[in-house]
Amino acid sequence: MTSTDSGRATILDGRAASAAIKAELTERVAALKAKGVTPGIATVLVGADPASQLYVGMKHKQSVAIGMNSIQKELPADATQEQVEALIDELNADPTCHGYIVQLPLPKHLDTDAILERIDPAKDADGLHPTNLGRLVLNVSGTIETPLPCTPRGVIELLVRNGYDLNGKHVVVVGRGVTIGRPMPLLLTRREINATVTITHTGTQDLSEHLRRADVIVAAAGVKHIVKPEDVKPGAAVLDVGVTREDDPNGGRSKVYGDVDPRVADVAGYISPNPGGVGPMTVALLMTNVVEAAEREAARA
Repeated sequence: MTSTDSGRATILDGRAASAAIKAELTERVAALKAKGVTPGIATVLVGADPASQLYVGMKHKQSVAIGMNSIQKELPADATQEQVEALIDELNADPTCHGYIVQLPLPKHLDTDAILERIDPAKDADGLHPTNLGRLVLNVSGTIETPLPCTPRGVIELLVRNGYDLNGKHVVVVGRGVTIGRPMPLLLTRREINATVTITHTGTQDLSEHLRRADVIVAAAGVKHIVKPEDVKPGAAVLDVGVTREDDPNGGRSKVYGDVDPRVADVAGYISPNPGGVGPMTVALLMTNVVEAAEREAARA
């Protein structure tokens, strides 16, 4: 956690927090290897989308660095539904793979929902399988022994590791997507976190009014600068998760914008940068889900 200039928000540094998580995971992986178990993480990439290739490559580099077994599976862009599902079945049956993701988006001719639902819930590294989300809905107090949604989990970890206590806080989530907006409240309202949550989105009337009452804002609508300084209660924690890309009309590189106006840093007490905030946490918690799956398997052996 670092402070910016006087009068500006404290930065929630996702790179520093994720580095700490990865250091802890390195020790946990070493302990598993000593028991004869090497946590295996896999990715399924269909097609050659450059952004997806970059993202998958980063995940593999980081997982190898902490001692995990990294498995890369690739299919051409014209792969059939049957070919992709056969690969899913292969990973489900592979004892060296403890968790995996199917990199999205998939080519338009494929049935994404059918493919994602075919993943073994125990190997769901993203924590977004319908079975795992259902277990999260049903379980408010007890221990959850299935993968948790990694980006919402990363949001909470980023706050907690910076000494922020969410107990009793009012969190306003902006966005209703399956990656963050929908599962985020499920984690925040568990008794161990004990926050109160309001879900808002681009169709919410008087969005500013809701935001001004928030102790914590999680901005994940994918709308450029939807959260403005006048929307933020002084001292609130603001986490910028959404991303908007705008093409350069002059043909240069596209620009990336977050959901939070940079001037919010003058009002907020805490703010996560974008990039460098929640993004690195998502990858760290993805790997955590896989290491935890390997630990559960080792405990059963």
